[in-house]
Amino acid sequence: MLDLKWVRENPEEVAQMLKNRNNSFPLDELLKLDEKRKAALLEVEKLKEKRNAGAKQVGILKKNGENADALMEEMRRLGDKISELDAKTAEIQAELDNMALSIPNKVHSSVPVGKDENDNIEIRRWGTPREFSFTPKAHWEIGESLGIMDFERGVKLAESRFTILKKEGARLERALMNFMLDLHTTKHGFTEIMPPVLVNSKTMTGTGQLPKFTEDLYRCASDDLWLIPTAEVPLTNMHSGEILAEKDLPMYFTAYTPCFRREAGSYGRDMKGMLRQHQFDKVEMVKLSTPEKSYDELEHLTNSAEEVLQILGLPYRVVCLSSGDMGFGAAKTYDLEVWLPFQNCYREISSCSNCEDFQARRMGLRYRPADGGKPQFVHTLNGSGLAIGRTLIAVVENCQNEDGSVTIPEALRPYLGGLEKIG
Repeated sequence: MLDLKWVRENPEEVAQMLKNRNNSFPLDELLKLDEKRKAALLEVEKLKEKRNAGAKQVGILKKNGENADALMEEMRRLGDKISELDAKTAEIQAELDNMALSIPNKVHSSVPVGKDENDNIEIRRWGTPREFSFTPKAHWEIGESLGIMDFERGVKLAESRFTILKKEGARLERALMNFMLDLHTTKHGFTEIMPPVLVNSKTMTGTGQLPKFTEDLYRCASDDLWLIPTAEVPLTNMHSGEILAEKDLPMYFTAYTPCFRREAGSYGRDMKGMLRQHQFDKVEMVKLSTPEKSYDELEHLTNSAEEVLQILGLPYRVVCLSSGDMGFGAAKTYDLEVWLPFQNCYREISSCSNCEDFQARRMGLRYRPADGGKPQFVHTLNGSGLAIGRTLIAVVENCQNEDGSVTIPEALRPYLGGLEKIG
């Protein structure tokens, strides 16, 4: 959520930001509603001044033994009018607050302005894509051949975009989860959390999933509970409504959770295989930071995600997303894209974002400066460290052999009882 005072005072800057984001938010409508709210407040204040003056006059009349009935009746009607206007003002304020929840975040000055992913800027690459002596196969072909992926029964149990992992496939998923958590907790300083995967509407609103992305979410119809699309939601909200001490910042949290997304806008895309699922596993990283250090923390967060790929020996590149390709709540985002041999291209495996104070405003998350000054909103950051299913895909495709087997990266072998190859 943006500061409405800033929006009110900088309409041209806000309009340009919306244009850069290709966002059709009705800014004029919001500003007109804000003027309507101010007018209603001004009218109420005038009526209250009139009522206060009238109340004093009633006291004078009664003190002098004069009849005050007519003036008292006028003050009663004035009070009714004030109550009516107060209710109207509250309705306008509620409508204004609801609209404000749909304004995207500001864009950091270092973000390239562009319409979509074609305007993203590549920052760096790591590793060289492997040259195969045979035609590399898709992960779903390898997985089904090895008996470690079952797409047909996944659909039977649920619907499309659900997959069953079996035998060494299930073990590899679990190995990746433990490897990532161990790396982030022992080397990168994150505190491991095991959060709920069902959260309430207030929590979903805090990180920006509601009301913007309602269609992409799974909801429990009989409760005010939603299945999380990412562990970012519970991790970032853990301290919502609190005032933290500056000495306790930054805070680093990591968690493994299953994640659930309808992928409402992606029908027809990546239908084969495990690349785009309604249920998937992910290790998430979240940071709470002071504003002064948040962009340094973004670089460190991105490096933490990169190290997972480096240790596994998976080639990747880092891109800075353009203004038109960034997520709703992000001020700046780096995407990590891993090389997939069958597709002969890089595909997203992690997004690392600085949301600045956008989420903190929504959830009332602040910190008190060490000098005892007025509490300020923290900056929140989040990043996948990594999407486990997509990492499994990358391992299977990059480490495949001509005989259909898959060589296990050395870093994962201790988590698989020393297993060196699936085949």
